[in-house]
Amino acid sequence: MSKSETIKVAIQGIPGANHEIAARAYFENKNVEVVPCHTFQEVFDAMHNNPDVQGIMAIENTLVGSLLPNYTMLRESGFFIHGEHKLRIKHHLMALPGQSIEGIKEVHSHPMAIAQCEAFFKNYPHIKLIESEDTAYSAKYIAENQAKGMGAIASSLAARLYDLEIVERGIETNKHNYTRFLVIGQDDKIEKAELLEQNKINKSSIVFSLPHEEGSLSKVLTILAFYNINLTKIQSLPVVGIEWEYLFYIDVMYNDYERYLQSLDAIRPLCKKMRILGEYEACTTTQTTNGDTPKKEKLQNALLHI
Repeated sequence: MSKSETIKVAIQGIPGANHEIAARAYFENKNVEVVPCHTFQEVFDAMHNNPDVQGIMAIENTLVGSLLPNYTMLRESGFFIHGEHKLRIKHHLMALPGQSIEGIKEVHSHPMAIAQCEAFFKNYPHIKLIESEDTAYSAKYIAENQAKGMGAIASSLAARLYDLEIVERGIETNKHNYTRFLVIGQDDKIEKAELLEQNKINKSSIVFSLPHEEGSLSKVLTILAFYNINLTKIQSLPVVGIEWEYLFYIDVMYNDYERYLQSLDAIRPLCKKMRILGEYEACTTTQTTNGDTPKKEKLQNALLHI
């Protein structure tokens, strides 16, 4: 796909949300048309209604952990993971132009964003924190209603889109705040074959259940280790309606695709309901320690005019 072509990406939230930032950073060489959705379920609905639409969905955050309902929605949707992106989350306090922090009486944002900025607001006890459905929506509401005395916690993209002024930048308590997003879509065998040919596929997401018996999980993990498969994440969720049985969602990385396939053949007889959710290229972007900005973050900064 060339830069002149447009790709449609369903996001949870409205324009200016972190999902849009992640989508534009992941598809950096393509024109992205976002399809706003209120909920993650609506993201999957948009993809079901239009096969040309891909989706992007947060799956875990370094501060709050996994978004458990999203695992179930992904498994039940029948869609596949095409890739991942890790976004450094930056929260900014914004308001109508000319507003000072002393004049802001209340600040609206998503509850997760508020929780990640609580330390900052301890210095401003006159400000009331109010939860809303979305960071970008809070910014849009202020702009549409010309709401003086009201602030929002959102991205710099939201400030630019809705003509708000950033009062304070980077108010998040923990600066090592990353969210991992999954890019999801139809099973594209042609694209996958091209990535395999280029030796780029090195990560997989798999789900399976195990019998409730001694050592069942240990046996699977031992086999993966024998085949030099690196387990990078494991998440368990109960199987609804079956006592003491769990679904295990695992992410694995590998250097040898054939050996990875051999490991799956070895564990398959031990597992039930096993399904490969996606085989893709791992995102290796990390924050540098010397103050340099990684390539992906430079792209984000350029996009957002930070």
